[in-house]
Amino acid sequence: MFCKQFVSVFPKILLSTMVLEKPIVIDCRDHLHGRLASIVAKELLAGQKVVLVRCEEMVISGSLVRNQTKYAQFRAKHMNTNPERGPFHFRSPARIVWRTIRGMVHQKTARGQAAIGRLSTFEGIPHPYDKMKRKVIPAALRVVRLKPGRNFCKLGDLANNVGWKHKELVDRLEDKRRAKSEAFFQKKKAAAALKAKAEEAAAGELAKVNETLAAAGY
Repeated sequence: MFCKQFVSVFPKILLSTMVLEKPIVIDCRDHLHGRLASIVAKELLAGQKVVLVRCEEMVISGSLVRNQTKYAQFRAKHMNTNPERGPFHFRSPARIVWRTIRGMVHQKTARGQAAIGRLSTFEGIPHPYDKMKRKVIPAALRVVRLKPGRNFCKLGDLANNVGWKHKELVDRLEDKRRAKSEAFFQKKKAAAALKAKAEEAAAGELAKVNETLAAAGY
């Protein structure tokens, strides 16, 4: 009796304690849609929180016309007697990516529901992720995985052509963010140059101090 109870409780304990604290922020720009989704799905199932930004910059292999045709076929799939019951066809890039990953984590199980709950997807880079370190996935990059000369299209362009209405707004907000980021970087670079100049000017005075610190292991 004790063994049966322990087996039934143990998966719940694992799910509650396995979640990692710090989320990973991934910049989706120029990543292949399916390859990135599969890698993220594995991380979510392992307990990692993942945030995907700039989903509209993700790419799909194949031309825009080909992918529009495939999406049109996908949109035709619905419940015959009551289409309001689904399946639901998202048009924003962030939700398209979210739905793709949902299909890779067995979302009808408790484990899959917990995994998809760890995922956040966004168009652009909203606050506070604009001030956090963003990562790329080399195994999913287009320049690594797609043969040169092959056709591809951006997910944002596809979404815009199938009914997404916020492409111009996201582009405008991204331009503002990039300008702000550039100003911050130039300020940071100038401060670093001043610090290096000050250290060089005081190198003679600090020689003895540096020797003492080096001897102490600093």
